[in-house]
Amino acid sequence: MLLDQAGPDGLINVGLGREFRRAEHAPFTPGFVAPTRTITDAMSVQIAGLACEFTPAPSDADDSITIWFPEKGTCVHNIVWPALFNVFAIRGEEYRDPRILLSGLDHIAGLNAEHLVGAHGPPLSGAEQISVEVETYRDSMQFLWDQTVRGINRGLTADELTSFVQLPDDYGRSYLTRQFYGLVEHHVRQIYAGLRGWFDGDDAKLLPLDKAERCRRLIEGFGGVEVVRQRIADAIDQNDLRWAVELGSWLIHVEPDDTGRLDGGTAEDRKLLARAWRAISQRTTSANLRNWALTRALELEGHVDMRRFRTHRFSHRDVMSSPPDVFVSTLRVLLIPERAAGIDEHLRFVFDDGTHTGLHLRRSVAVLTDGAGADLEMQLDLETWAALLTNRVSLADAIDCGSVHLTGNADRIRQVMHCFDLASMESA
Repeated sequence: MLLDQAGPDGLINVGLGREFRRAEHAPFTPGFVAPTRTITDAMSVQIAGLACEFTPAPSDADDSITIWFPEKGTCVHNIVWPALFNVFAIRGEEYRDPRILLSGLDHIAGLNAEHLVGAHGPPLSGAEQISVEVETYRDSMQFLWDQTVRGINRGLTADELTSFVQLPDDYGRSYLTRQFYGLVEHHVRQIYAGLRGWFDGDDAKLLPLDKAERCRRLIEGFGGVEVVRQRIADAIDQNDLRWAVELGSWLIHVEPDDTGRLDGGTAEDRKLLARAWRAISQRTTSANLRNWALTRALELEGHVDMRRFRTHRFSHRDVMSSPPDVFVSTLRVLLIPERAAGIDEHLRFVFDDGTHTGLHLRRSVAVLTDGAGADLEMQLDLETWAALLTNRVSLADAIDCGSVHLTGNADRIRQVMHCFDLASMESA
C-alpha cells in the first residue's frame, strides 16, 4: 500500500490483481449492503426468473459462498484463485485449513460448469478446461496438507518441513497453482502451526534467549560488528540472500528503536539489511513477499514511516455506525497492565441512545459487564465517544466542555480511563 505506482520499487501486483482498489473509484465509500436473508446451508431460489443455487464454500473468508446458475452453466465463486491458494497471509490472519477448501472445490468440480467466474482473477470457459483446472487446484491443497502431516508424523520440525514439502512440477503448468501470491514454504509452516502450535520440537525454540541478548552473543561470537557487516555484504554479492537477511537482522534487533521495538541499528546497518530485502524482492515470484520485502527495505532506509500501522487505530466511521458497546469491549485489549495494577473498579458507560454497558477493572484485566451495580458512571453521546477513540479530543477536554458527564468519584474514573493505551486518555 505504501509502494510507488512506478519505478523499480513500484507496485506490480497485489497477488490477486493489479491493485487493491482503482483510483477512479474514489472516494471509496463503503459498499456493504446488509443481507435480508443469510445462507447457512445449501439452498435454491428463483431470482428474476433465473434458478440460483447457493452453497457455503469457506475459503479466505468463512462466509464465502458458491453461486450456481444451472440454466446458464455458470458458477460464481471465491475459491479457485488466479494463483496457488494463500493458506498463509503474511499480514497475519486466522488459520485457513486446506481441508475446508476441498469440499467447496469438489462441489465446483462436480457442476460440469461451462463458465467459471471468480471473485478474483479472470473467468474460465469450457467445461473440459474448467474440470482439469479445478481438479488440479483441489489436489494442490490436498498435497500441501497431506505431505505436511506426513512430515509431522516423521518428527520433522517446521524448518525441516519447508524443505521436505515441495510442490511437484506438474502444478507449475497452470498459473492457477503457481506461487504468484504466497509461497509453499510459508503455507507449510502455517499448516504445522494450525495443527500443532508454535513449538515444533526444535531444542533452541522452547526456552530461547531474550532476542536482543541472543543477537548480541551471535555478533560477538562471529567476531564483532565489523565482521558481521562484511559477511552480510559478501552474502549479498554471492546471492546468498537468506543468510544475508539473518545476519543483517542481528545488527538491527540487538537494540530498540525510539518506540521500544527491537528494530534499531545504525543507518549503515539498516541500509545493508535493506539491500538484502530489495534483492529478494527482485527475485521472488510471490507478490506478497515482493511487496513486503520492498516495504521493509523502504522502512529500513527511512523512506516510509510504518509507526501508524503499529498502534491500535479506530475508524470514526466504524464507531459511529456500530452499537456503542462494541468498542467499549475493544478497550480490553488496550489495557496497560502496569497502570491497572492494584485497581479494582467497576465503571458503567451510558450513551445518549440509551445503551449502557460496563467494564470491571480487576487483576489487570478489563472484564466486559452490563454495568449493573457499578458505582462509577460516564455519560456521553456517540459522537464524543468516537472522538475519544480516534484521539480527536482528550478525555480531560471532553469533561471540561461538558461532553462527558461523570457520576461518582471523578478521580477514580479518570484513573480507570488512564489505564487504556489511547492518547486521548493520557491527560485523564
